[in-house]
Amino acid sequence: MEISKNQTHNPSAKLGFWMCVALVMGNMIGSGVFLLPASLAPFGWNAVAGWAVTIGGALCLAQVMAKLTIAFPSDGGPIGFAARAFGPAPAFLIGWSYWVSIWTTTSTIAVAAISYLSVFAPALAEHAAVATLALIWIVTAINLIGTRAAAGTQAVTLVLKLLPLVAVIGLIGIVLEQKGGAALAPFPAEGLSLGSVSGAAILTLWALLGFESAAIAHDRIDKPGSTIPRATMVGTAATGLIYLIVCSGIALMLPADTLARSGAPFELFVSTYWAHGPALLVAAFAAISAIGALNGWTLMQGEVPAAMARRGLLPPSLASESGRAVPARALILSSIIASGFVLLNASKTTVGLFTFLATLSTAATLWLYLCCAAAALKLRIAMPVAICGVAYSLFTLWGAGFGDLFAGIVGRPHGSLLLENSAVLSVGLLAASFPVWLRIRRAAATG
Repeated sequence: MEISKNQTHNPSAKLGFWMCVALVMGNMIGSGVFLLPASLAPFGWNAVAGWAVTIGGALCLAQVMAKLTIAFPSDGGPIGFAARAFGPAPAFLIGWSYWVSIWTTTSTIAVAAISYLSVFAPALAEHAAVATLALIWIVTAINLIGTRAAAGTQAVTLVLKLLPLVAVIGLIGIVLEQKGGAALAPFPAEGLSLGSVSGAAILTLWALLGFESAAIAHDRIDKPGSTIPRATMVGTAATGLIYLIVCSGIALMLPADTLARSGAPFELFVSTYWAHGPALLVAAFAAISAIGALNGWTLMQGEVPAAMARRGLLPPSLASESGRAVPARALILSSIIASGFVLLNASKTTVGLFTFLATLSTAATLWLYLCCAAAALKLRIAMPVAICGVAYSLFTLWGAGFGDLFAGIVGRPHGSLLLENSAVLSVGLLAASFPVWLRIRRAAATG
């Protein structure tokens, strides 16, 4: 099926600046901010340093993508930049890796949403896998209605999810005013650890994944050359500042052991320093936040394979659009695979599932970030910032598991290494794409 020009270029279906900011911030502010304090609890003050590194690195990478978008507005986003700089094979690998990250991100966020909803309906926790699958397909149905329906849902949920964040920031301020520095965990006598900062950085980057959303959805944006760079930088900076305050405050103001065991750290924080009633309200907003992020990532998991198919990097059938200008086949296929991730990991605890899939998603996405920064260097775009982006991507991949791999991980069997090391597993998933690539090239050669 050929893509209709009216569908692809219909101005009424395009997203403007504020809708674009909502897409960026909505994809970034999701389950990450509401579950991440539990995963970061063991890192203490190292996590604060990890946030500083991550926010700086994310802004560098966002600036790189913004500059690339301005320089090459017709390339259609990161996959196009990779193709321009390095050719179709690297572009396919990067697109595939990013698609993998979206599958794992979607399944993780859906699990997180059900986790917070189970505070009000405990039966959901007893049937978490079924409830998670139902939520994935409800949000998929919303996206099948059309891009503007999905974007409208994103704008509404963004406003709602910001309310508890503002409330927690206010509560952190009140506690600090009353107790001062005594409210915070003491700074470690041995100082910060580079390894711990790097380990925290891979988790904090998970919370900021999505700043590339506007560039990925290039074909759906009105005036992309100017809208995407502005929306990307505004959304990334605003979200980074909110996360630094909220996650650091919770992680440093609650006992680390208790926080690490919590499946709802925001609720725990509010109930500890305020009351149970407001804590339940925060849990409700946390669920709304995760659903909003799930909505945005569901949109992305249709757009990424469709964009690859339009470039000849995936079967052309995935580029076909419905009458509502939605890449329905790509979206449905992605949701099926995301559902598979849920079923395969249904036995894990919420925090365990979150931590494992968060690091895997981030490691997979880092290959796209690294490639974009390297492409900017090759194309001589934003050179100083691109160098910082390459350095940051390599530093975070080290924290994702390559540092442990280099050290040898004494006493751990090789099979366990492949299953637990996110960086290594991300490489394995990349390698799994080679048969697909060979089949596509063979079909192109004989077609």
